[in-house]
Amino acid sequence: MAAGDAQAGQKPAASLHQRILGEIRERILTGEWPPGHRIPFEHELAASYGCSRMTVNKALSQLAATGLIERRRKSGSFVRRPASQSAVLEIRDIGEEVRDLGLAYRFEIAARARRKATIADRERLDLAAPGPVLVLTCQHFAGARPFCLEERLINLAAVPEAAEADFFEEAPGPWLLHRVPWSSAEHRITAAAAEGPAAQALRLAPGTPCIVVERRTWSAEQTVTHVRLTYPGDTHALVARFGPGGGG
Repeated sequence: MAAGDAQAGQKPAASLHQRILGEIRERILTGEWPPGHRIPFEHELAASYGCSRMTVNKALSQLAATGLIERRRKSGSFVRRPASQSAVLEIRDIGEEVRDLGLAYRFEIAARARRKATIADRERLDLAAPGPVLVLTCQHFAGARPFCLEERLINLAAVPEAAEADFFEEAPGPWLLHRVPWSSAEHRITAAAAEGPAAQALRLAPGTPCIVVERRTWSAEQTVTHVRLTYPGDTHALVARFGPGGGG
């Protein structure tokens, strides 16, 4: 009985550790505790949960190991701003990027318009003649914070069904990938300062460094879409994997 009592007595400690871990993680992932937020000190959490500092330390160490928090000596623990990585030579679903960070994902269509292609539209889509296009602005979120601003042109001559799509349950990028077999793509990557609508959409101060990825995709010889993706520069990195070639 004594051994059984000892074993039974160990279970609440393990459960409490998981509870602390889960509740702090939930507050971070839901945005209740945003990046930079100072997490209560170990002794404060220990008093709040009625447990030892060792139990709290174990939970905080696990959160630090997964990259959700940063522990600073003498200063305490702080929620980290996650840095995502995109493969430059791949077309990734932004939702997957966010979920890979362990954050909750959602998107909103901020603007939508159908029009005859302007000169600028034709340049972006590489169109020889004017035709109908769909113009979309989509905001992507990681937790409660903006993650990426998507500004997209869709060639309705190539994808006429896009004109009737509501993009309510599926964002424009994966919607196109699931319906149009693309044959080639072109990436252009630049650095830019946040300004105007982009700064407002991403909740950035004007002049904040951003990474901008512009991409065109083709299906056979027909351009399908042009998209401009703007990411805050301090939360995003671009990665390319390649093998030996003829370059220097």
